Amino acid sequence: MFPQNIRIDVHHHFFLDAQKKAKKNLEVGWRTPDENLPWKPQTSLAAMDKLGVQTAILSPPPMSSSSNIYSSQLCAAYPSRFGFLAGLPFLDDVKGSLEEIAFSLDVLGADGVALISSYGDGNSAKYVADDLYDPIWKELDRRHAVVLLHGAQTPSSTPYPHPWLGVPISEVPNETYKAAAHLVVSGKKRRFHNVNIILTHLGGSTPFLAPRVAALSHYMGCPLTPDEIIEDFKSFYYETALSAHETTLTATATLVPSDRLLFGTDFPAVSIKTAEWYTENLEKYFAGRPLDLANIMRDNALRLFPNLGKSKDQYPSGGQQINDQPHDGPQCTVNL
Repeated sequence: MFPQNIRIDVHHHFFLDAQKKAKKNLEVGWRTPDENLPWKPQTSLAAMDKLGVQTAILSPPPMSSSSNIYSSQLCAAYPSRFGFLAGLPFLDDVKGSLEEIAFSLDVLGADGVALISSYGDGNSAKYVADDLYDPIWKELDRRHAVVLLHGAQTPSSTPYPHPWLGVPISEVPNETYKAAAHLVVSGKKRRFHNVNIILTHLGGSTPFLAPRVAALSHYMGCPLTPDEIIEDFKSFYYETALSAHETTLTATATLVPSDRLLFGTDFPAVSIKTAEWYTENLEKYFAGRPLDLANIMRDNALRLFPNLGKSKDQYPSGGQQINDQPHDGPQCTVNL
């Protein structure tokens, strides 16, 4: 169906502990495809070949900085096929997060950083624009870093309405929106403007709710004007995983130009068949605009990740071996 490996997938997970992933799935109402567990590098490589993906940029499990050395070694073993985003520890550990940023970007050669929308549980949870995290954003801004921002699997105060509407389907998209909106109305998106932030899943509900924030948050006291708020929502990048459809792409096109769109699959959290359906929707929508499609599928990512595909052989292995067997590593509770 997709004969040439030309795409760059900026939203691609890996599962280092199948049992703990299965346990997390039960908690949030999701089912990872059986054929994708246990995960091994060949699981992703075979899917990438079928989906026409040349390079996948790996996202680690939340708060799993221990997987960064493994990711770096995987990239060294397959330099043209994988890049990776560094995981950070629990962000309240600001010092540890800053140390991991330096180690991952300077030593391991990470292509960017992966963050989730909030850290902590219940009333103690903090969204990513919390003032406590300003030193982290300041450092990322200094480095002109790329950040993939993924909605956390935060349950609602009420149960999800149906077994077919679990937390990844019903809540994660809104968590992405809340984090993006928090960055905008707090002024952090404007203050740390050198950070290139990619919102997963076309920003979740962000394109639809940005105008609501623009007027109502300004009314509630946000010093930014409605037009300034909309301008800051336009400054994010938006990737297409599990979201590409005529309806959503039309809405997103009214918010940002095509040079702000990136291709993503969310594999292996979903099946190849599911990823194919969204990819076909994306190709169909841009069928009459081949240049825009090429930018979304590949060229925008190459501009955002200029070191993608460069060998990481100079980076330390940490004693870990990369092979085609499942890696018995740290817990991996990857968001969908």
